[in-house]
Amino acid sequence: MPSTVAKPRTKPKTKVERPRLHKVILVNDDFTPREFVVSVLKAEFRMTEDQAHKVMITAHRRGVCVVAVFTKDVAETKATRATDAGRAQGYPLLFTTEPEE
Repeated sequence: MPSTVAKPRTKPKTKVERPRLHKVILVNDDFTPREFVVSVLKAEFRMTEDQAHKVMITAHRRGVCVVAVFTKDVAETKATRATDAGRAQGYPLLFTTEPEE
């Protein structure tokens, strides 16, 4: 009696490309009060007082600081909302986004 060899059936794996992540960047300016920047970071990016202060100081010293990394839509929404919070108070606060390397 011939032996039959059962071949395991393999499903072809579809390679799903992960969405590119985008950095949200805080751009320093000489007009927005530090306390206000910290409050926006806490509100929009759910940072602690300490985390927000460190990000604000880094942006202050270097000119820019990466705040967080999200999918493109989330990054753009958060950057816009944070920038708008500054504009609503008359500050030139600016958050931008760029693709992660």
